[in-house]
Amino acid sequence: MVDAFVGTWNIVDTKNFDEYMKAIGVSFATRQVANMTKPTTIISVAGDTVTLRTESTFKNTEISFVLGQEFDETTADDRKVKSLVTLDGGQLVHKQTWDNKETTLVREIKDGKLTLTLTMGTVVSTRIYEKAA
Repeated sequence: MVDAFVGTWNIVDTKNFDEYMKAIGVSFATRQVANMTKPTTIISVAGDTVTLRTESTFKNTEISFVLGQEFDETTADDRKVKSLVTLDGGQLVHKQTWDNKETTLVREIKDGKLTLTLTMGTVVSTRIYEKAA
């Protein structure tokens, strides 16, 4: 099922991202830069390992993981988190926990596009990506 997510995805729309970044504690200066970037997400699978690479003019990040196994992650804004990614009803659900806080990043395919829904408490942001040709 992860195969549906494999490919290169270019961002085409974003909503409420600044509010989400504020909610997780991203500094003003970093938010200003991040709000101007247009990231590309590249998802690949090799055996049981899923790799999620995000590339932008601001910063490149890459995580590799096995579904259902917790791992340490350093986020693009330099938070040190414990992450767990699971596949739930066709959604890739990525939970990050740090300092008694938790955020959820849910990726799903809708109408051929990748929708990323970021949730921190009551703050929700959505980012829409189209598959590169």
